Amino acid sequence: MKIALVGIGKIAVDQHVPAIAASSNWELAATVSRSGTVEGIDAYTDLEEMLQSCGDIRVVSLCLPPVPRYAAAQAAIRAGRHVMLEKPPGATLSECHALEAMAREHRVSLFATWHSREAAGVAQAKQWLAGKDLHRLSVTWKEDVRRWHPGQDWIWQPGGLGVFDPGINALSIVTEILPDPIHVQSALLEVPENCQTPIAASIEFSHPKGAQVGAVFDFRQSGEQIWTIEVETGQGTLVLSEGGAKLTIDGSDLLDQDHLSLQGEYPRLYARMADLVSHGDIDMDLAPMRHVADAFTLGRRISVAPFIE
Repeated sequence: MKIALVGIGKIAVDQHVPAIAASSNWELAATVSRSGTVEGIDAYTDLEEMLQSCGDIRVVSLCLPPVPRYAAAQAAIRAGRHVMLEKPPGATLSECHALEAMAREHRVSLFATWHSREAAGVAQAKQWLAGKDLHRLSVTWKEDVRRWHPGQDWIWQPGGLGVFDPGINALSIVTEILPDPIHVQSALLEVPENCQTPIAASIEFSHPKGAQVGAVFDFRQSGEQIWTIEVETGQGTLVLSEGGAKLTIDGSDLLDQDHLSLQGEYPRLYARMADLVSHGDIDMDLAPMRHVADAFTLGRRISVAPFIE
């Protein structure tokens, strides 16, 4: 199927373009961006123009920041195109619900992607945790924003999510692997004086069976980057590290070294999108976004030093 990629920034170049190129399901037929292009691919600067000019492109993959993504998704759905949404799928839950209703009305597929759920260790972790007695789950997600999000000023504006832009990846894994649903009980948000979104956050969750569940996110990490989820149960301890690429249970590695790369996440997302289109289905799981929205609602805010890139 021919696909158009909208928003040619770092994530599109690093992940989407290689995943599409390596897939037998897809042909990258056009890009839409104010500045970025992909060599050898028809480039547009206006989405509406691309939609009108390229009637044979059935699918649009949106890699725009969250705030402008809703209008772009609306335009694509109204033009009868199937739509794939980079995470988070929108700036608000209401937008996402509206897009799902519109997709059903126009009978097109819509996919809210959560790439970290496709990390190598996640499916096996979910399988192992089924039926276990959960005692404690802790998330530690600490990375250097200057290294991973250079020049992305939109992250610090309303709708940009701040540290929850990577933190929502952890929440997507937690909501995938836990057998029981959890909800936010309290949160602390550290907001730089010159920003609208948090640079660090901590969350405590309520678990229906009384387990301790918490998460710590920080954009100020120097040195070792930490993306770890540790789960203690009555039947052993599970650790997902390296963003879900590495799985250990009671200290033993459960994955081959060949599987530790994160590069498989986006190919699996595009395989899933091909399956959704072929069956006319929609996948709009918004559980990770609900946790972020609740953290913003319940979170106690404290002001911290300005962020200077």
